[in-house]
Amino acid sequence: MKVGITYHEKFGQYDLGTGHPFRGDRFVNAVRLFEEQGLLNLPYVKVLKPRSATKRDLLRVHDEDYLNLIFRLAVLRKPYDVETPVSQEILEAARLVAGGALEAGKGIYEGKVGRAVALGCGFHHAGRDYGGGFCLLNDIAVLVEYLREKYGLERILILDYDVHFGNGTSDIYYSDPAVLFISLHQDPRTIYPGKGFVDQIGERAGEGYNVNVPLPPGTGNRTYLQALSEMFVPLAEEFQPEIILANGGSDPHFADMLGSLGLTVKGFFRLSQTIVKVAEKVCNGKLVLMPGSGYNPKVLPLCWFALAAGVIGLEKIDVNDPQAPPVEPELCRRVVRKTLAELKGILKKYWRCFR
Repeated sequence: MKVGITYHEKFGQYDLGTGHPFRGDRFVNAVRLFEEQGLLNLPYVKVLKPRSATKRDLLRVHDEDYLNLIFRLAVLRKPYDVETPVSQEILEAARLVAGGALEAGKGIYEGKVGRAVALGCGFHHAGRDYGGGFCLLNDIAVLVEYLREKYGLERILILDYDVHFGNGTSDIYYSDPAVLFISLHQDPRTIYPGKGFVDQIGERAGEGYNVNVPLPPGTGNRTYLQALSEMFVPLAEEFQPEIILANGGSDPHFADMLGSLGLTVKGFFRLSQTIVKVAEKVCNGKLVLMPGSGYNPKVLPLCWFALAAGVIGLEKIDVNDPQAPPVEPELCRRVVRKTLAELKGILKKYWRCFR
């Protein structure tokens, strides 16, 4: 099975400025490590160069007034908010990143690749008519709507493993039973954006299709992967999606500067391997991994590499954390066990796997 990797050198224009945690060198540094490790030279890896997402692509998701605002701010070089600058260069990069998501989906459904890694994607704080949290365009939803319109997909699963809750993606699909949104993230009481609690399960026809697994600070590999196994795996098997989109990056790593979870590089590798195994079981391997986040430049390339290596199918990796991880507090295991029990109790009304 060929695996696609989408990348464009202009991704680096998504640079929010000196002193900002989101810098454009993340893309260059990650790809450099991919090259050093020989990932891009493997015979079954195909690099896909994206085109810019069109305004029509974006209008499938975002309100026209909101898009017009972002385009106008780009010309004026004015920020959307205090932490989300906008310029023509940033907007061009954002559209290319979204185009990378589209190229990954197109590659899968046109038979060029079996699954794909869409580098730089995962701007999950952007909603239909708002941005924020470093995000302007929700490339995840742009891909969802493209797949629905172009290929008639009826069941799509989004797994959001970012340390922050994907409030934009959640809001977009909160009433939509055709999109199962599962998010593992740090306890919203301790981190931006302050949403993503277990009782936020969707509404109307989408009730039961928004699944939040909040994790206490300090949660490490063992407990994180157990939560993934108990929630994502059975739900995916019951939902039977036609494709899985998994977005996140390195910010659940124990050394990240904006998060407080405890994953290691090898933990990301096992996370990725788990997602691949589920995709192979439920949707013939159709998967787009979308690694874009992370705010420690020393560990970001390592984690992105581990995630990509899992999708590509490597059996082991020879990259390691630059320092030893902290010991996971026993309290984390107790809190997560309680959370999972509560969540299963809420969801058993909607899902047989929890009855």
